[in-house]
Amino acid sequence: MLNTIFAKKVGMTMKYTPEGKQVGVTVLSILPTSESGSRTKEKHGYEARQVKIQMSKFKSILKEVRNAQEADFLVGDVVRVTGVSKGKGFAGVVKRHGFAGGPRTHGQSDRERAPGSIGQTTTPGRVYRGKRMAGRMGGEKVTTRGLKILEINEKEMAIIGAAPGHRGSLVTVTKV
Repeated sequence: MLNTIFAKKVGMTMKYTPEGKQVGVTVLSILPTSESGSRTKEKHGYEARQVKIQMSKFKSILKEVRNAQEADFLVGDVVRVTGVSKGKGFAGVVKRHGFAGGPRTHGQSDRERAPGSIGQTTTPGRVYRGKRMAGRMGGEKVTTRGLKILEINEKEMAIIGAAPGHRGSLVTVTKV
């Protein structure tokens, strides 16, 4: 088995550890995979293995796994989970970037959640690229590190903590 597992997020629930402590866990359904090829340093410039992931009866996805070593996943192993975060839609600067907003007094009744000044004056005479402003939030690739496996079998695994993505989304679990 590779050091990477592809899974579908089932959802979150609560379980007990062997010590009797209650923890929140993410339940992942392990997807069937088959190795379909490889990339070599001589021919392609990097090393990787191509893996075909069977999402459903009619849908499969082809992915590449770099730094692929053979590894077994066991209870207690520390893993990192990568997925696409939930989309939140259009959000203002207070929700999206944690801005404090303007004062709540001195006649500023309509500026509580506004971003404030966004640029300078004559020099440079523009707003810099990457300026934190209101816009679409979420829907980006996120990696959560340091999660532990609580339970694992051939079909499912339970990881202590929250994994990125919505129910049914594809996540990548990599053994550290």
